Amino acid sequence: MSESAVEHAIQLEDRVLQALDFESYPAAPRIDGVWLQALTKNLSENGAFMEYLRLDGSGVQNLPGTLVPRQISVSWAAAGRVNAFHIHVKQEQNEIWCVLTGQLVIWLVDCRAASPTLGVQRKLVFSGEQPTLVHIPSGVAHGYQAGPDGATLIYSMDAQFDLADPNEGRLPWDYFGAELWAEDRG
Repeated sequence: MSESAVEHAIQLEDRVLQALDFESYPAAPRIDGVWLQALTKNLSENGAFMEYLRLDGSGVQNLPGTLVPRQISVSWAAAGRVNAFHIHVKQEQNEIWCVLTGQLVIWLVDCRAASPTLGVQRKLVFSGEQPTLVHIPSGVAHGYQAGPDGATLIYSMDAQFDLADPNEGRLPWDYFGAELWAEDRG
């Protein structure tokens, strides 16, 4: 049934009615091994406090999955910067990301040949206002675009960076389509 044939409580001008569309809100696509966990940012009149990761001898505690950090790094992204796509394939290198300041639009694409979610693409919008962890498994291509104020990203990896033999494969920023990075104009 066309939208113009649907009954509405509010009558609209025909020209507006012809252009009218309704947003849908499907569940976010799932990528095997990717998980999210919101963090609690405790605000007070003189600042804020947040736990990023709590560690014990076996790795990170209280998460939906496991990761034993071998390196923790910080990246500062200039406003509008697209940093994509990276993929770790020489050895296992799983990561946990968290945006501390600013905003990042993050794209994840499952490139693992044997994965049940091969080819699935997932967009995340992370902000320092509501810090959240995302676990990115090896073989999932990942990249980001910084918001208008830039962003600060802290991330933990279960493998150390090796300058002599980097485990950071690169795909072109538009490999999965330039439209991924297009501004959403609603």
